[in-house]
Amino acid sequence: MTKALIIGGGIAGAVTAMALHKAGIDAEIFEAYPTGADDVGAFLVVFANGLEALRVIDAHGPVVAASFPAQRVRVLDDHGEQLGERPIAGTGQGTGLGPRTLRRATLYQVLHAEAARRGIAVRHGKRLTGAETVHTAHGTKVVAAFADGSRAEGDLLIGADGVHSVTRGLLDPAAPRPRYTGRNTVCGYTRDTAAQLAPDTYTMIFGKRAFFGCTRAPDGEIWWFANVPGTERDAGPGAVPAAEWRRRTAALFADDDTPAAGLVRATDRVVASGAYDLATTPTWYDDTMVILGDAAHAAAPNAAQGASMAIEDALVLAICLRDRPDPRSAFAAYEELRRERVEKVVAASAGMAALAAPGPGGRPARPAPPERRTADGSAGADDWLTGYRIAW
Repeated sequence: MTKALIIGGGIAGAVTAMALHKAGIDAEIFEAYPTGADDVGAFLVVFANGLEALRVIDAHGPVVAASFPAQRVRVLDDHGEQLGERPIAGTGQGTGLGPRTLRRATLYQVLHAEAARRGIAVRHGKRLTGAETVHTAHGTKVVAAFADGSRAEGDLLIGADGVHSVTRGLLDPAAPRPRYTGRNTVCGYTRDTAAQLAPDTYTMIFGKRAFFGCTRAPDGEIWWFANVPGTERDAGPGAVPAAEWRRRTAALFADDDTPAAGLVRATDRVVASGAYDLATTPTWYDDTMVILGDAAHAAAPNAAQGASMAIEDALVLAICLRDRPDPRSAFAAYEELRRERVEKVVAASAGMAALAAPGPGGRPARPAPPERRTADGSAGADDWLTGYRIAW
């Protein structure tokens, strides 16, 4: 049986392992962090395309159970005036798998629990430092080396190690570095009851100086995020204290007539992370190694498709490996099927980020009314994005 070494134990790594398991390929996950779920505090949306991909490997149930629906989007300007309201892209397609909101750490936990239930091993504290292809009388192998001095051998190595991927650099030392977008995503949770927010609805606010979004969870807690300008140094873990992020974020919305500033001030704990993108990576694979998810193509968070793109990648790669005995030909087929789509998503998300960023006058561009735009920001039909389906 073919054995795959999966570098990275996040969303991409766990789903890849389960997809390979379904394809009859043994997989072992190597995670750099001691416990995983490193992005504690942030939340995300898994859209219909990601959920339908999880359905293919029968892994959607735990995700749905741990999340709540996101059915509509309501857009306000800095005066609190409603610009429009419409269903979120990918809802109402008759499958029951519309967009779902959950914490990133929760998604990590439920996917890892499902992978463990299927007998997939995860090795923590394994930070990749190198890999080499070895040709023997019995075939070609790849040997991975880790910072703790240990090694692992397999038939192929899959880099699911995120936007700052080590695997990408091993494949191509000249690979482009991810671009810091000049923005940080700040998230928080509050039970402030003053804000009147409809359930199952995302309220998006184009403030004078920044963009803000929030939704109400079933238990009444309000989950919010803001796109906050900053420097790459700010984006480092612990570089800016939580109280300072709260102060900076509230100040951006202080002059607006919207709930944003009050929600931020009412939040005890906030978390922040840098927003990066990676428009194109020339080299995705060699004879024994391949990259997927953010390691190959990272989008700014505005389209909220990072998790769903990684999930799609995992399934397509597993199908290609199932159907082609030679890893290199499978990797080539995977790239051919995925590159155009994922680079289009990266470009679309970058366009949305530009729309939400303050212009020369300090105010974000006024968006088109939601009835003329999808909730993911693409003008016109959303079929190309959320209507994507994978046939096993």
